[in-house]
Amino acid sequence: MASPKIFDELKHIALSTDQQQDFESLISQVHLASSPAQLPGDLIAIIDAIFAHSIGIVATRSLCGIFVQKLKTVESNDTKVTVGQHALGVFQAQASSFEEQTAQVRELMATAYEDEEDNLSAAKVLAGIPLESSQRKVANEDKVKFWIRITRNYLEVDDTTLAEQYLNKAKNLIYIVSDRDLNLHFKLCQARIQDARRDFLAAAQGYHDISFLPVIAEEERLHTLSMAIKCAVLTPAGPLRSRMLGRLYKDERTSTLDEYPILEKMFLDRLLAPNEVAKFAEGLQPHQLARTSDGSTVLAKAVVEHNLRGASRLYSNIGFDSLGLLLGLDGDKAEETTARMIEQGRLVGRIDQVERYIWFEGGEATGEKGSGRSEGVVGKELRRWDSNVQGLAEEVENVTSELQLRYPDFVATHLVV
Repeated sequence: MASPKIFDELKHIALSTDQQQDFESLISQVHLASSPAQLPGDLIAIIDAIFAHSIGIVATRSLCGIFVQKLKTVESNDTKVTVGQHALGVFQAQASSFEEQTAQVRELMATAYEDEEDNLSAAKVLAGIPLESSQRKVANEDKVKFWIRITRNYLEVDDTTLAEQYLNKAKNLIYIVSDRDLNLHFKLCQARIQDARRDFLAAAQGYHDISFLPVIAEEERLHTLSMAIKCAVLTPAGPLRSRMLGRLYKDERTSTLDEYPILEKMFLDRLLAPNEVAKFAEGLQPHQLARTSDGSTVLAKAVVEHNLRGASRLYSNIGFDSLGLLLGLDGDKAEETTARMIEQGRLVGRIDQVERYIWFEGGEATGEKGSGRSEGVVGKELRRWDSNVQGLAEEVENVTSELQLRYPDFVATHLVV
């Protein structure tokens, strides 16, 4: 409902011979004639009056543009949203004649929603902006900008499904975009989606690459480097994770971060203690601590697999129950975890279910499914033993020869060759 003063002004305009000029004057001065409480109703009355008078499509479109610019200067986000919603209804009733004004209103409403941290509403209102239309030409770079903005808003509310849909749209055009900031936001959104979907290896690689970009501040680069370490730690143990840990460990900047101790232990295949894991978990995000289908957390599963990998470096063989005690599991669960890693090519070894023993092999797994199975372990152990005995015998022979050269009399008297 319009205030009395605005109501009188609109009545005067209805009888005016230059309605366009009078509307322009009223729009520019409305903030002086209306109180903050009255402003939403007055602006709504003005936009309704513009379309109620037959002043021609060109004049109406021009006035709508001025109206939208005026709405952008309003300080109250609630007013922007309230008036914007009404204006959208008015514009949409006019077919496609006001697509530019519709896009501008949606954009300023999205900004208002973002200021109020209502990211879901911001994403929805931005998604309604027409980007493909004969009435409105939108540059490819602007399309990418809108899609990435929508993606970021959906990520703020953890809706990775819709976020990925809009990021995939941007992916088809990002290669022709030269704007560095836009490319940065794209890479960051991509890493965040991979992180949220628990594709931790790809997320770690993405975060690490972003941490080298000079376009962001040093503090932000260290933050993304920290995220890279967290994702690398959460990655399932195996050769791919080992390479990622190696990249991060060799990065001199990681030594200044809180996550460095656990990074170092994992890279060197050292066992992790429960208190170290608990301290690391304090810095993780909720989705990184979510429980998997078997009831364990992503972190707990990653730590168990890492400690199993560490145990394979310490032992040639170990019983199910002893391994379970080391991993904090029962013997059967330890066997199941080992079997899965061997089957997936992330650990090399053999399981003797009759004797309830696990035999580990040296070297690095290839990561190919089924490649972790070790055949003929007993024969290989015997060959290794024979090699050790042969080496010892050769060393004894070398010592004897050296004694004969240096102390021939002693050898002739005390040693029988």
